Amino acid sequence: MESFALHSLSTSTTTTTTTFSTSLCTRISLLHRLPKPLSITKSSPSIPSLSTIRSSAQKPLLFSAFHTRNKTFDSKYRILALDTKSSDNPLSYSSEKPTPPQKGAKLIPLLISVSIGLIVRFAVPKPIGITPQAWQLLSIFLSTIAGLILSPLPVAAWAFLGLTTLLVTRTLSFTTAFSAFTNEVIWLIVISFFFARGFVKTGLGDRIATYFVKWLGKSTLGLSYGLTLSEVLIAPAMPSTTARAGGVFLPIIKSLSLSAGSKPGDSSSTMLGSYLIQSQMQCAGSSSSLFLTAAAQNLLSFKLAEELGVMIPNPWISWLKAASLPALISLLVTPLVLYKLYPPETKDTPDAPAVAAKKLETMGSVTKNEWTMVGTMLLAVSLWVFGDAIGIPSVVAAMIGLSILLLLGVLDWDDCLSEKSAWDTLAWFAVLVGMASQLTNLGVISWMSGCVSKNLQSLSLSWPAAFGVLQASYFFIHYLFAGQIGHVGALYSAFLAMHLAAGVPATLAALALAYNTNLFGALTHYSSGQSAVYYGAGYMDLPDVFKLGFVMALINAIIWGVTGTFWWKFLGLY
Repeated sequence: MESFALHSLSTSTTTTTTTFSTSLCTRISLLHRLPKPLSITKSSPSIPSLSTIRSSAQKPLLFSAFHTRNKTFDSKYRILALDTKSSDNPLSYSSEKPTPPQKGAKLIPLLISVSIGLIVRFAVPKPIGITPQAWQLLSIFLSTIAGLILSPLPVAAWAFLGLTTLLVTRTLSFTTAFSAFTNEVIWLIVISFFFARGFVKTGLGDRIATYFVKWLGKSTLGLSYGLTLSEVLIAPAMPSTTARAGGVFLPIIKSLSLSAGSKPGDSSSTMLGSYLIQSQMQCAGSSSSLFLTAAAQNLLSFKLAEELGVMIPNPWISWLKAASLPALISLLVTPLVLYKLYPPETKDTPDAPAVAAKKLETMGSVTKNEWTMVGTMLLAVSLWVFGDAIGIPSVVAAMIGLSILLLLGVLDWDDCLSEKSAWDTLAWFAVLVGMASQLTNLGVISWMSGCVSKNLQSLSLSWPAAFGVLQASYFFIHYLFAGQIGHVGALYSAFLAMHLAAGVPATLAALALAYNTNLFGALTHYSSGQSAVYYGAGYMDLPDVFKLGFVMALINAIIWGVTGTFWWKFLGLY
């Protein structure tokens, strides 16, 4: 959903230069058609950044020609694909040629999505105790969810059609239907996208990750741990796993892999790239689980829990305390387990620290904007941690941080306007949250949870057993979902209500479901935005993605289940 572009190139030294006097579009397309991305060499001078190219659109540009031998270049941000139609969004990311925009709705997904709602509304008998308004709302909601999975239209466009249907059928009033657009959590998520853009634009995230490569990168396993630790450090202030994947870690992994001769879509991919990609993809779930502000779905889960009356005091600290032990153990174990299950052919990477050091030298000293980004994020995280004590809500803390970045010029308003993913998310998040909230208010969620509760009681399951069954069901049903947010919007409220009806302690149920939402992000190549980004790099075969996704899901279930049983008991969650 999010798209991030990687700017600014460094090329290998060469004696031949070529003058390009064509238009900007032609220059960018020439860059795009380069046969292979290159990585940095010791004598690599930097060429003009993309912003320089833009400002010189009417002037001839000189670029050093690229060696065709095994020399490669590394970049502060790598251009993987550029589309002149989206040039207003300099952080747009894609690993392949951009496809033409979709024209109109896809007929078969449209018919299936609409049919599901119509069947529920007119063919399925309305249960006793459910009002006609509530049943009609449920049918529209199910049709909306089906469309999110089948994608007859882009997600936000389909959500808008669902919102329009609510008004046309008079299921909800205009005020009620649009009430979620003023939701604090949704605006916190939107501002989080702007923070992520700041990390990419300033190069701060790239610099942090490169330092860890320099310190720990002498072996492949150490390299993996270095990348994982850098993501843990960045995660609380960069609340988007896809942004971290596409804007920071994939370019670094590709550069290191190519330097070691490990190429995507080639038998050499297993030398280094496949392992690093798989390890980073699997670790992203635990790093996102560690902090409340590490992923958008965490904030949405908290909001939906509040709708059901589950109020967690001091949420940032409560989340961190409960997640800390199982998440850290998982982060320590995952690279090592994958090293055994999915071993890289290259065990030692003695050149990686030197490559990282050269890259840091090329990047130069820490810029004013990077220091500003560091200070602003420290302030924002501090307010997220201590805000409840001083009366500053999380969204206000985020607004203060964004205001500082705008005032000091780290971001400008065009950056915010160009962050299409943020505004897209605002549209469809608000629709899903609004529908879920009204389903709760009209009694549909309590009716569904009551039905499940009766079935669980008939099986004479204790609440711990019911907890295990419901958590496993919530996890593995994600095979049917493309993305984590849609899963949360569709099922989080219902499953939380089932937990409560089964007698599971409220805080434990809310947190465990939210953690699960992050952990199933690496189940398949379509499970999350970051998985799609990593798979699109071309280093992993699809059967390996599914096999390792399932195996690591079981391992994480054991780690979180066993560790969580004792840790959460110690914390008094049950």
